[in-house]
Amino acid sequence: MAISAVLFDIDGTLVDSVYAHVGSWQRAFAEVGRTVPAAEIHRQIGKDGSLLVHDLMTDHGGFDQQVADDASERHSRLYLADASRLDVLPSARELLSAVAGRGLRVVLATSAPPEELEILRDLLDVEEHVYAVTSGDDVDTAKPDATVVAIAVERAGVDPAEAVMVGDATWDAIAATKIGVRSVGVRAGGIGADELADAGAAVVYDDPADLLAHLDEALDV
Repeated sequence: MAISAVLFDIDGTLVDSVYAHVGSWQRAFAEVGRTVPAAEIHRQIGKDGSLLVHDLMTDHGGFDQQVADDASERHSRLYLADASRLDVLPSARELLSAVAGRGLRVVLATSAPPEELEILRDLLDVEEHVYAVTSGDDVDTAKPDATVVAIAVERAGVDPAEAVMVGDATWDAIAATKIGVRSVGVRAGGIGADELADAGAAVVYDDPADLLAHLDEALDV
């Protein structure tokens, strides 16, 4: 079935924000008395925030809901304070323009909280190419739960088989393939090609620029 819509994760896929999240989480955990290695946090980025906190805290001192809530609030505050340092990944804007120029529907399929999403959208500055958007307000549980991808497909007005999900995290690929959406991975968030492929990505590119250079191939996965 021909592709009619391309769903894009934002963090680590279009915007270079993964390591900002890693640093903010590491500082937040430290402020609540937990020492969590950056490498372990990195592996969890892109996963639902409550699951991320639960899994990391369980491995480092045990889970406590009050401490988890405190860590999450601190992460949000620290991340937003550093948001001015974020930048768009190479050719991300051109990629969205090229997808829209092919007559395909561009959907920003993220579960970022509204405050973060507003910053990301302002930074991207591609509203003229965007058909629909999701946010953290749309779901109770984010990726790897497939709900946010299903909502993105619904808002695109297409069947799952007509959509491709582009993401930098294993959680993007897992969520997409659960509902029959084909997955394209990018390594811009620091996750390796083998891991993305094992999670369900049909093909993996280095970053938005590499994906743009092979766009016709990618849309024929």
